[in-house]
Amino acid sequence: MSVTDTGAAAPVTADSPQVPRRASRWWVGALLPVALFAAWWASTAAGVFGRSQLPPPVDVWTAATQLWGTGQLQVNVAISVQRVLTGFLVGTAAGLVLGGLTGSSRFVHDLIAPTLAALRAVPSLAWVPLLGLWIGLGEPPKITLVAIGAFFPVYTTVLSSLTHLDPGLVEVGRAYGRRGVGLFTSILLPATAPSLLSGLRLALAQSWLFLVAAELISSSIGLGFQMTNGQNTSRTDQMLLAIVLLALLGKASDMVLGVVENRVKAARE
Repeated sequence: MSVTDTGAAAPVTADSPQVPRRASRWWVGALLPVALFAAWWASTAAGVFGRSQLPPPVDVWTAATQLWGTGQLQVNVAISVQRVLTGFLVGTAAGLVLGGLTGSSRFVHDLIAPTLAALRAVPSLAWVPLLGLWIGLGEPPKITLVAIGAFFPVYTTVLSSLTHLDPGLVEVGRAYGRRGVGLFTSILLPATAPSLLSGLRLALAQSWLFLVAAELISSSIGLGFQMTNGQNTSRTDQMLLAIVLLALLGKASDMVLGVVENRVKAARE
C-alpha cells in the first residue's frame, strides 16, 4: 500500500506541482533582454543602422567607461536616484494622507475626489513650465514633479481599497476605541497593505517617468540631462547609456518593492 493510500499527505518535492517554480524559471524573463541585445548587436554589425542612429554595444560601453572615469556618470546616477527617492517619499506620504481622508470620509470624498480625478489626467510635461514659474529653478520643481507622479497611484489605490473594505473592520476598530488617525493606522491601513504595495510599485515606476520629464526640460545634471546633452552633441551612445541605466535602475527598485510585497503577502497567508 502506498503512502497516499493510507491517507497520509504525499511528500512535496521539487517536482511536485504544489511547489512554485518561479525561482527555477528566472531565465525565462532573461530571454527577451538577451534577444534584444543580440538583435541590437547584429543590426549594427550588419550595417543596418549607422553609428549616429544606433551605435553598437561596444560604443555604449566605451561611453560608460569614459563618463565613469571623469566621475560624471556616478554623479548623474546619484542625483537622479536622489530625486526619485525624495519625490517618491513625498508623493507617497501625500497619497496616503489624502487617500485615507477621501476613503474614510464621504464629505471629503465629495469635496476633493472630482478635482483630483481631473488633475490626474494632466500630462506630466504640462506641469514643467508651471512649476518653474511657481517654485523657481533648482531641485524643488523637479522633486515636486516626481512627487506628483508618485502621488496619484498611491492615492487611487488607498481610496479604492478603503471604498471596497469590509465595513465590519471599521466597526471592530471603533469597538476597541479607535477613531480618526488611530483607526486608519491600526485597522484600515494594514487591511489595505497588499493593494497598497502594488500601488507603491506603480508609483515608483511613475516617479522614474516623471523624473525623465523634469530632467529633459530643465536640468544641468542627471540621467535626463545626459540624454539631452547627448542629443545636442550628437552622442547617441550617451543617450542609449542613459536609457539603459534608467531601465536597470527602475527594474532594480521595482524588485526591491516586489520582495517586500511577497513577504507581506506570505505573512498574511
